[in-house]
Amino acid sequence: MKLTRRVKEILSWYESDNPGTKANLARILMEGRLGGTGKLVILPVDQGFEHGPARSFAMNPAAYDPHYHYQLAIDAGLSAYAAPLGPLEAGAATFAGSIPLILKMNSANSLSRLKEGADQAVTASVDDALRLGCSAIGFTIYPGSDAMFGQYEEIRELSREAKSKGIATVIWSYPRGGDISKKGELALDVDAYAAHMAALLGAHIIKVKLPTADLEQDEARKIYEKHNIPRETLAERVKHITQACFNGRRIVVFSGGAAKGEDAVYEDARAIRDGGGNGSIIGRNAFQRSREDALALLDKLVRIYQNKE
Repeated sequence: MKLTRRVKEILSWYESDNPGTKANLARILMEGRLGGTGKLVILPVDQGFEHGPARSFAMNPAAYDPHYHYQLAIDAGLSAYAAPLGPLEAGAATFAGSIPLILKMNSANSLSRLKEGADQAVTASVDDALRLGCSAIGFTIYPGSDAMFGQYEEIRELSREAKSKGIATVIWSYPRGGDISKKGELALDVDAYAAHMAALLGAHIIKVKLPTADLEQDEARKIYEKHNIPRETLAERVKHITQACFNGRRIVVFSGGAAKGEDAVYEDARAIRDGGGNGSIIGRNAFQRSREDALALLDKLVRIYQNKE
């Protein structure tokens, strides 16, 4: 695997990491149709934990099978496939070495009554990631939640162990809980804060949702308005999120969010590309469609990041 100049540049930003961790980052950055470009499209399938099986897969019953997602990510030429322990184990031998894997280490579920104290349970180990040949671990934090400090301590320990064993860390950073309003979960100031905290916690790859132009915090609003931080267009807001990720020195990808029309998915991708983001991590908007439709959507998404659409 010969690294491109762009991938070498990105790897240079991770100055404290050992060769094993950089090699695993390189595996993700060099994989698939976007390999070598610095852009990523990742398939995450942890929605069964979050929303339950029927809400996740009934609209495309083939997706109840973990092998379906492995194959979809491979056939679409994606950068990586992310899932909890069980689904990765279910296809581990069949698909060994076929695509970089991200082991999602913690999960919530919609049966929980936690709101202000939104939290997730740790459901896997770094040794599991090694055993399955994963390139990275994934972990969700909820900035703003009453439970957030415990989450930060959990990922500190898990990331330390992963890095010591040559595995990269991906942090899903989703503000919620505490005093954050539902609208505020996507507000630009809160989203940028969440992205920055993931960088501060040592993430190699940061996953956040696409922000709105809203501002949630009164003190932050004063700064945004005083310094005229651009936020009118989605591309401008993406650019601000990348600034929050050490001025672009950390990889940041954006969630596809709830199921939406194809045109909205493509518009989001163009804004991510134009704003300097590294790509999309898109689950429900892919696997809840038929395989044929999902492959067509992912093909166009890749072409957008290739500047061909």
